[in-house]
Amino acid sequence: MKLENRETLLGMTRAELQQLCRDLGLPGYAPAQIARWIYKKGAVSVAQMTDVSRDARELLDASVCIGVDGPVEVRESRDGTRKYLFAVGGPAKKSPAYVETAYIPEPSRATLCVSTQAGCARACEFCMTGRQGLQYNLTAGEILNQYAAIPEKEKVTNIVYMGMGEPLDNLFPVLKSLELFTSKTGYGLSPSRITVSTVGIWPQFEELFDSTACNIAISLHSPRPVERARIMPVEIQHPVNTVLEFLKTPRARSRRRISFEYILFDGFNDTPVHAVELVRLLHGIRCRVNLISYNPGGESLLKPSSPRAAAAFQQTVKTKGMIATFRKSRGEDIDAACGLLSTRRLL
Repeated sequence: MKLENRETLLGMTRAELQQLCRDLGLPGYAPAQIARWIYKKGAVSVAQMTDVSRDARELLDASVCIGVDGPVEVRESRDGTRKYLFAVGGPAKKSPAYVETAYIPEPSRATLCVSTQAGCARACEFCMTGRQGLQYNLTAGEILNQYAAIPEKEKVTNIVYMGMGEPLDNLFPVLKSLELFTSKTGYGLSPSRITVSTVGIWPQFEELFDSTACNIAISLHSPRPVERARIMPVEIQHPVNTVLEFLKTPRARSRRRISFEYILFDGFNDTPVHAVELVRLLHGIRCRVNLISYNPGGESLLKPSSPRAAAAFQQTVKTKGMIATFRKSRGEDIDAACGLLSTRRLL
């Protein structure tokens, strides 16, 4: 439980734990003990750290807490998807913000979709989260809590930063959380099992690329700048072409997976001409295209593509030699589309 005026251990790096232990006068081996309890053994209270001396536990308990906070709401879909709603912003916040986390089980894997912000400043036309505006940037601990606080934690094989918010608008907590997810003194997950989704903000994109070996997904949704700007205002200030040109350089070639997310909208970006332009735009980048069926919400005039148009778009892209797969929609009966549940909580 996160307590007012106490630092949380969840979200602390090895260096930060070392500094904490020095401040409290604890022995040099204490940081490693504490890290194991937080990230390997899943402790939710200082009292559980039985190989830490009683005096040390008392000192810790007086100044810090673990910081694992359970969800305030859980919904389960007929397809097995579970959506968790977490309150963030600390107990001193009079009106807490809310973020959503989705657990998506499949036969060969289980994916956890985490959020990085409550709300979002980017105001994409098709996204309910953007309609909230930016309310709060999550700390690294609050990002990690979405993993640490769910009962399916041990079943999770993949983590995607595709929930609420734009990760590059909250870059340093995001990078810190990635470090703790993947480091040996953290959760020790493989970077190849983690994907960060972004609209492509420069130069933050370059820092993300250089700071982690995790996979990256770029939200594209149109090969035409003017058309993209109509539904994604970020294109005006941060043209995605800057990111694309970087990804075509020798420096950017790596074993990580680069993918492009493309929601298909009826009569807007789903024509065969769009498909050809998309392949031309991405030429020179080793990547795949994730085609997504639109899950409408709110007041947007955008509509989902018809099954026939979507299939024709995919076939055109594949015929041109590029990998294009459909991401299956999950949890539609529990408001699993990003931002729906939290928006209704705020109403």
